[in-house]
Amino acid sequence: MVDPKNLSEAKRADVGAGVLEEIQKRWSPRAFSAQPVPDDALRQLFDAARWAMSSFNEQPWRYVVATKDDSDGYERVLHCLNEFNREWAQTAPVLMLGLAKSTFSRNGKPNRYARHDLGAASAFLTLQASKLDLYVHQMAGILPDVIGETFDLPDDVEPVTGLAIGYLGDPDNLSETLAERERGERTRKSLSEIFFDAAGYGTPARVIERM
Repeated sequence: MVDPKNLSEAKRADVGAGVLEEIQKRWSPRAFSAQPVPDDALRQLFDAARWAMSSFNEQPWRYVVATKDDSDGYERVLHCLNEFNREWAQTAPVLMLGLAKSTFSRNGKPNRYARHDLGAASAFLTLQASKLDLYVHQMAGILPDVIGETFDLPDDVEPVTGLAIGYLGDPDNLSETLAERERGERTRKSLSEIFFDAAGYGTPARVIERM
């Protein structure tokens, strides 16, 4: 059995000085504990997402939430994930679906920033979760058509992601392949591959060279 605390420390990000503790701790596990997430903790996550930035303050994010104490609702959300994600996500005490309203409420025009803004809200939610020693695994592997039919979504509300939320569990409870991935080293691209200079795309930002 793997001690979740030891795994959490092993997965801590190797970041530069001054980066938030919540960012250092954050990663996306697939092994979750059966421990329920208290309602007041979920309220904090939701409130953090509510205060994310958005274009014209539209707040186009919407979420479907299911906890294991509502078995029917939980199964409805679980079956909106693809087969690969259902295999491990069914252990998480909370499942959510991230949706984006693709039109502006004020004029009905397309909101091409809705997905971006949903991502910002989910990032705020995730960092608040990290502060509470909770973990969030965001999933691209969802079934949009199933979601639309299951929840009778309006035409301008688009399914974008799934989220599994809970406390860290034992990777030994996963399949061998997933357990190996769970324990794997975390890597990221270098700053010079991501931040470019105004002189031209692909040229590392000058500030990086001065670090």
